[in-house]
Amino acid sequence: MRKLLIANRGEIAVRIIRACREMGIETVAVYSEADKEALHTKLADEAICIGPAALKDSYLNMEAILSATIASGAEGIHPGFGFLSENSKFAGLCEACKICFVGPPSAVIAKLGDKQEARKTMMAAGIPVIPGSKEPIRTVEEGKKAARRIGYPVMVKAALGGGGKGMRVVWEEEAFSSEFLTAQTESRQAFGDDTMYLERYIRKPRHIEFQILADKYGNVIHLGERDCSIQRNHQKMIEEAPCATLSEELRRKMGKMAVKAAKAAGYENAGTIEFLLEETGAFYFMEMNTRIQVEHPVTEWVTGVDLIKEQIRIASGELLSILQEDIRLKGHAIECRINAEVPEKGFRPSPGVITGLHFPGGMGVRIDTAVYSGYEVLPYYDSMIAKVIVWGESRQEAICRMQSALGEVIVEGIDTNVDYQYGIMSHPRYLAGETDVEFIEQIQKDW
Repeated sequence: MRKLLIANRGEIAVRIIRACREMGIETVAVYSEADKEALHTKLADEAICIGPAALKDSYLNMEAILSATIASGAEGIHPGFGFLSENSKFAGLCEACKICFVGPPSAVIAKLGDKQEARKTMMAAGIPVIPGSKEPIRTVEEGKKAARRIGYPVMVKAALGGGGKGMRVVWEEEAFSSEFLTAQTESRQAFGDDTMYLERYIRKPRHIEFQILADKYGNVIHLGERDCSIQRNHQKMIEEAPCATLSEELRRKMGKMAVKAAKAAGYENAGTIEFLLEETGAFYFMEMNTRIQVEHPVTEWVTGVDLIKEQIRIASGELLSILQEDIRLKGHAIECRINAEVPEKGFRPSPGVITGLHFPGGMGVRIDTAVYSGYEVLPYYDSMIAKVIVWGESRQEAICRMQSALGEVIVEGIDTNVDYQYGIMSHPRYLAGETDVEFIEQIQKDW
């Protein structure tokens, strides 16, 4: 591949541009009118405006992005994460236009993007899944019937959802109607679809995901796991690799299941198999993300594998450059997402101009960001402004390094969650590795 268009913005666009530079690939940035001064537009070889600030008119505007690709002469599109990265229609249009889509085929995205269809695929392959509804649910009455069969509490989820949207926990039947309709409305607004499904709600599990790489020739490997249990409103805040409490035996077992799941789906490129892990050691397939993840840097730290470069090589038709036996996890890595928000006010977004900025550096510290002093954090897009990622020989060293790094972060002009993240890094339960998906909810009561 000689030229690649990045259909995204922010730090992931910058991350992809840097990888392409090292590979000798020219890059094309696309941007909304509001993003004219964004860093990714300055770093790319070319930059093309694709519309107004609104997502539907710019970063979700398939026609504009495809037109920019053809006009620029780019041979491929890297969708990053979010936006059109898991949109099977967009991937299909790329295929029809003979444009290389850096991701799996459209048919695979469609199969795994429909959470209910993904569950069926995994069950047929013998992968343990969370007990739940077997058919799509579109009405309250259908949902109540399924919930009675599954048993309360249940999790209502959008069939085409992701990112914590269209999800509600329902503890008893009296609350089912309102919670179901709320989740369904949110799904309709976020994904243009109101098909739902139900799962048994598992109390206090860990959220463990395995990074997958698969080429076009049936070769599939995993690169170990990430613990993404620290979340708020089903959105991840802190990720680490490897999981502090996973035994080697369980890691091998879950890793084999992740590879088996990817093969069952006919998967290609980078992807993530997500599991819920109970204290008993029982684990269940939750979903597969058919794209690069926000938290991919922690896996890169402990494996030494550049996942973006591997994505591009696979999309270009190359064989996997590494085998399963080549993967050795070394040390421990942690990522903290730095958001422009006010934690004490319900994590309310805090857009505005950054008037002063300092990020840490040094041994084992990596900053992925697209902001700079004078940059305006816009209200139209996600509030994440940076990722602080650290590596240490041990989890304890990595935590100490993260505490030091967060202590150096200076962002003036807007509010951020840096102090909140530092508080988590210093919490006794986090230090002891005693975390689960309800961790934030529980410690909020103490703060």
